[in-house]
Amino acid sequence: MKKSFLDAIETGDILDCTRRTDVEATQTARMDVGRVVKFATFSRALTLLLQAVFNSLIPDHVPDAFSPPHVAEPKCWDSLVEVIFGGLSRWDAEHFLFIAERGYVYEHNFAFFPLLPLSLRAVAATVFWPLGGLLNFRSRLLLSVVLINSVLFVLNAVTLYSLGRLVLQDRRLAYYSSLLYCITPANVFMAAAYSESLFAFLAFGAMWLLEKGQALTSCFVFALATATRSNGIVSVGFLLYIQFQRCILQARVVGRTAVKLTKFLSYARISFQFVLSAAVGTAVVLLPFGLFQYYGYVTFCKPTMKPELISNALLELSEKKGYRVPDMTRDSPSWCFHQYPLLYSYIQDVYWNVGFLRYYKLRQVPNFLLALPVTVLGTAAAWQYCTANPWFCLQLGLIDGKQKGQRGENPDLKGSDKPASGFYSPKVFVYLVHATVLLAFGVFCMHIQVLTRFLASSSPVLYWFSAHLLQKHEPFYSTDRVEKAASSTQSHTRRARLPTSSDACKTGSEWRILPQNPLAELLLNWAQCSAVTRCLLGYFISYWVLGLVLHCNWLPWT
Repeated sequence: MKKSFLDAIETGDILDCTRRTDVEATQTARMDVGRVVKFATFSRALTLLLQAVFNSLIPDHVPDAFSPPHVAEPKCWDSLVEVIFGGLSRWDAEHFLFIAERGYVYEHNFAFFPLLPLSLRAVAATVFWPLGGLLNFRSRLLLSVVLINSVLFVLNAVTLYSLGRLVLQDRRLAYYSSLLYCITPANVFMAAAYSESLFAFLAFGAMWLLEKGQALTSCFVFALATATRSNGIVSVGFLLYIQFQRCILQARVVGRTAVKLTKFLSYARISFQFVLSAAVGTAVVLLPFGLFQYYGYVTFCKPTMKPELISNALLELSEKKGYRVPDMTRDSPSWCFHQYPLLYSYIQDVYWNVGFLRYYKLRQVPNFLLALPVTVLGTAAAWQYCTANPWFCLQLGLIDGKQKGQRGENPDLKGSDKPASGFYSPKVFVYLVHATVLLAFGVFCMHIQVLTRFLASSSPVLYWFSAHLLQKHEPFYSTDRVEKAASSTQSHTRRARLPTSSDACKTGSEWRILPQNPLAELLLNWAQCSAVTRCLLGYFISYWVLGLVLHCNWLPWT
């Protein structure tokens, strides 16, 4: 005879239920991760196939871009590698491949940070070393690009899912966000010899470690991100915010529990710990940037080599294009005498004309239009979150989220006493601030067309908010639809009866089984989709494809 639900609680069977629920949660999470891995792998395979097809069918444009001479003797398989993967070596990819092969020869090469070139060189010299008799080093570097970025892309999708589970507290939204990452608008830059995939892996990984409470490890991973891209230095804000938040919480505990005599000493200890941890964390994250700038300073301001040590082909290119090379026989460049001789700032100013409002010219209107979708999404994300949580945002998210009326609030769940989950989760606040800072900097100070890949590789907010919009506006995506379908199925398979002890362990597992790939189902039911869904998926997919068509043939893209 089955026990009733109340009997199960009284006899302790509910503990077994909890254990079974944990096992269920682990199994469903593994199922989600497996689906994400499959979709991300399919996305990489299709990307590599399409770039090869487009690169073969469409004639290459001849731009005025960095194109160093290939002086190595060709080997028998080099032409095959170039045909298949040559589309991954366009535009800035030439800089990364050149640095990996030749080092930092030209002054403007220092705009590209060293971790990706070092990684490419290491893989080409080890994993693909056995192919040295068939491929020259550049071809092995191209194969390294394919291997590294493909593996990292899959890991990024999984990391984004895990990060979403912790921050959003919503498995469904985390799952959909990771699927959207697989069709990211910055797709071609995640595959080509660019640092976007590596930076996203390090940035998302460091954020995940920080959410898991591993602040020290997270700090070192953020430092690696700074060695990959310059905007990694902004990540120090995560460390400072989390440390300050913990400082505030500790101070409140002391204020409620400690006696007056010990309060001052406790506050002093907490303040000292915050200052120390903030200083160490900031120093660690900024260290790679500082070391790289020092290396540039020594290379060009205190050179120890003569141009004769550089190959003639590279010297001819420097004379033709006006590229500066290290030369101990010439005067030092002007930036060496600045109060803060930062080579990176000088390069962005002189070579790329990057600066406040410098890109605001009539001829750049097409580029502003290219960046318009991601700008609208980023602005809408900040606006919706702030209007849903105005008091919480005004207090910078530092209030106690457990206090009623002072927590993040989901406008779709008015009247609920539970803290908001999903996109309106209080934990999203710091990520939204980070994304908004990057968005503002990109809009006003950068080449605006870069904004799409800039945000897509630096912040999870683009994917979280897009998934939130789909779940909110698309009936197929909604929570209610999944739960009603599961409830309807369940009602046909059982008769009405009193709950039993086995029911205590049924926590809606049927509802937690998500569609294998809701994005595919939405595309198959395109005519029934809402306008928001069509605009959002149209943006993701069109940029996913157009990037391959244009970028791989030396045509301007984001």
